[in-house]
Amino acid sequence: MLIQVCRAKIHRVRVTDANLNYEGSVSISTDLLAASGIRPYERVQVVNVNNGSRLETYVIEGEPGEVCLNGPAARMGQTGDIIIIIAYGFLNLEEAGSYQPVIVQVDESNRPRS
Repeated sequence: MLIQVCRAKIHRVRVTDANLNYEGSVSISTDLLAASGIRPYERVQVVNVNNGSRLETYVIEGEPGEVCLNGPAARMGQTGDIIIIIAYGFLNLEEAGSYQPVIVQVDESNRPRS
C-alpha cells in the first residue's frame, strides 16, 4: 500500500506579488526550488497563513526572492501574506515510517536559511 506524505515544504515564505492576469501557477525563486527539491511544473499545495486559504497549483521558476501567486491563485492571497508551499510524494508504509521531508526555512527576503 502507498500513502501520500509531505515530501518537501517551503515554510513561511512571503508573497512578493499576485498576478491575476497570468495563466496560473505559483512562481518560486530558483534558489528555493533547489533547496527544497521541488521541481518546475510539480503540483503543490499552497497554504495561506494570513487568511487560511488552501489551493493546489503547479510551480514555475521565478526570479531571485520571488514568490508570486498567478492567475486564479492571485485571488487567494496578496503581497505580504505568509504562505507555506508543500509538495507531496507517495511512499510505501515501510518507507514512510522513517522518511524525513525537506523543510526549507527562509529569512525576511525569502532566501533559504543555511
